[in-house]
Amino acid sequence: MRGSLTDTRAGRRTSEAVQRAGDRLSRPARPRPRRWRDTRGRLPSVRRSAAGQPRAGAERGAPRTGRLPRRRAGARAGRATVVRVTGPAGLSRRAGTAGGPGPHRRAAACRLHRRGPGAPSFPGAARPGPARHNGRVEEPIPVSRAVDGGLAKLMPDVDRERAYLLTLDGAPQSYVDLDAPEHLEFEYARRVAHVLHAAVGDPPAGGPGPDVLHLGGGALTLPRHVAATRPGSRQAVVDTDGELLRFVTEVLPLPPDSGITLHVADARAWLESAPAAGHDLLIADVFGGTRMPPHLTTAEYARAAARVLRPGGVYVANVADGPPLDFLRSQLATLGSVFEHLCLIAEPAVLRGRRFANSLVVASGRELPVEELARRCAADPFPARVAHGDALARLVAGAAVVHDGQTAPPPVPPPGAFEV
Repeated sequence: MRGSLTDTRAGRRTSEAVQRAGDRLSRPARPRPRRWRDTRGRLPSVRRSAAGQPRAGAERGAPRTGRLPRRRAGARAGRATVVRVTGPAGLSRRAGTAGGPGPHRRAAACRLHRRGPGAPSFPGAARPGPARHNGRVEEPIPVSRAVDGGLAKLMPDVDRERAYLLTLDGAPQSYVDLDAPEHLEFEYARRVAHVLHAAVGDPPAGGPGPDVLHLGGGALTLPRHVAATRPGSRQAVVDTDGELLRFVTEVLPLPPDSGITLHVADARAWLESAPAAGHDLLIADVFGGTRMPPHLTTAEYARAAARVLRPGGVYVANVADGPPLDFLRSQLATLGSVFEHLCLIAEPAVLRGRRFANSLVVASGRELPVEELARRCAADPFPARVAHGDALARLVAGAAVVHDGQTAPPPVPPPGAFEV
C-alpha cells in the first residue's frame, strides 16, 4: 500500500512536469539574443524579456574561457535577466541587481547571451559550449590601443555588423553603429537627443542645421547622430586625448562631409579662446576616467560656456553622482548662478538618492520646453523624470556655488559601477 501511494505521487509529479514543459514549448519564440565580444572571448551580456524590453534580474558571471556561461540547473530555458551596466558615457544598472548600483549606460547597452546550435529548451538541461566549425568563421575581432587616458578597446557587437562598444580601462564610454548612426544605445545619449529635438528644434526645410559644440569626444556617437539627423550641421568636438580621437577615427571613420571638426585641447582653455555667440547647443560630456575634471565644475567655467552660446542657446552637461547627491546639487547651484532657466533629467531612483547614476543638467537663458522633454523621457525603455521649478528649487536648497580654488574632488563611483 505504501509503495502504491509513492508511485501515484511520482506519477502525478511527472505528468505535471510534462504538462508544464509542453506549455513552454507552445509559447511564441523569443527574439534572437544579442551579445558583444571582448578580447578574451568573454561575452558581457544583458538579457531582455520576450517583448524585447529589459527586465530586472541578476548579473551572470563572466566565463573564464571562450565558452558561454552555463545555465544553472533547473533554470527555465530562455529566461531573460537584465543587467544595466553604467559608466561615464551613460550606462546604468537597475537598483538591486548584482554588483551594486551604477552610474551609466542603459537600456541601449543591454545585451543577450546567444543560444548556440543544439541549446536545450527544457528545464534543468545543461548548456553546451559554442558549436565547433571545420571551416573558417568570419567574425569581427576587438581592437585595443593605449591612449592618453588608458587602454581603449573597441568591442564589436556580434548582432550588428558594424557596431562597436568603446571602453576605456574597462569603463564603457560610447556605442557606435556605423550603419545606423541615428541609433543611440545608451540612455543618457538618447536623453541628450531629446534635448536636441525639443529645445533646439528642427531647422527650416532646406536650411542649415544647428551649430553644436561637444566637450568630450569618446567614439563621436552624438556628433555622428547630429550629422545623420540634422544634415548641414556644423559641429566642433574638443577632447584632450588626441590618441583616442586618432584611434576612433582610424577604426570607425567619420562619413565624408559630416561637418565635424576635431580639436585636441583642454575643454576650458578652448572655451575661453573661442569666439563668442557661435553655437546653438553645447554638450559637455567630459570625464577623466570615471570622474569629471574639477576645473569644469565651477562658476567661472559656466560663464565661459555661456559666452560661446548664442542668445537662447542650450547647455547640456552629463553629471554622475550618487547619494546624498551633494555634487549634483552643487552643480545645479553653480549653473543656476549663470543661466536663468534650469532643469534636471534623472531617473526616479537617482532623485530619491538610492543609487549612483548619470543625470543631465540642462540650462539656458530662455525658458526650456520641460513638458515636451518630460513626455519624451517618460517614453524611454528606462524612463526618466524632468525636475524643474519648485521641485528643483527644493533639491538645490542649501547647496553652495563652486568657484575656482574651491573645487572638491568629484565623487568616486562605487565598485563595479563603470564596468562591462
